[in-house]
Amino acid sequence: MALSFSASLKARVVQEFSNLLIFRPLGYLVARLFYPTPVSPPALVLLHTLLGLALAYLIARYPELDWVSALLLQFKTVLDNADGQLARLRNQADELGRYLDTEADLLVNVALFGALALRTGEPWLSLAGFAVFTLVQSWDFNAEYLYRAARGEPFRPPVRDPDSPLLRLLRGIYAVFYAPQDRLVRGLERALFGWLTRGLSEERKQLLAPQWWNLWSVAAVVNCGLSSQFLFMGLFLAFRQPGSYLTFVLLQGAYLGLVYLWRILRFLIIRSRP
Repeated sequence: MALSFSASLKARVVQEFSNLLIFRPLGYLVARLFYPTPVSPPALVLLHTLLGLALAYLIARYPELDWVSALLLQFKTVLDNADGQLARLRNQADELGRYLDTEADLLVNVALFGALALRTGEPWLSLAGFAVFTLVQSWDFNAEYLYRAARGEPFRPPVRDPDSPLLRLLRGIYAVFYAPQDRLVRGLERALFGWLTRGLSEERKQLLAPQWWNLWSVAAVVNCGLSSQFLFMGLFLAFRQPGSYLTFVLLQGAYLGLVYLWRILRFLIIRSRP
């Protein structure tokens, strides 16, 4: 079985820059370290989840340790990458692991934004920040899905585990929290594409679909992924500016709007060509 760095990477159209430069290489070292041991990918998920919850407590209660929190947050991100890399190196990627990792991240994200609310005394700003943070993550995930769908490519290798109570629970959590976001993003994207291509033949629409869901539409949001978010959160914590991080997250909503404006203008130019 190949144990190369490339074998540990998730197949993506565009790689998140901070992952490729920092967190995937470090995650690979951790995955190689645990490869010959009994430690499983879900055990690493549990470890980085507990670390994330502990970090939320530190951020909320111990501002004098912000630099420690900033460093540990990056270590948490390394472990978050390492669990998937270990699963791919062992050829153990499964449905349970995907749901477990995604929903463990949700738990930590809620805890961290709750900590920021306590720390800054701005619960509504923190709630708005969490909403934008979550929306941007969802757009990052679905941008690649739509890119591949426009080209008839599978998004991920289909994996279906044997049914179990835990798996049913995790599927249910995903159906309640994440599936509506997926439907919202994909529905808005497809509705906008339909509006931009109104009056055109189905054949012309099929030819134009890859121009709307193009490489740049993925690249524009890929660096808003979770690893990059925690890298920036750590930087703001290191400078003792957790409130400024919330403003930074809200500005990402405006950035997303500018991305759409650029995509629409670009697409209209392409559509006007014979």
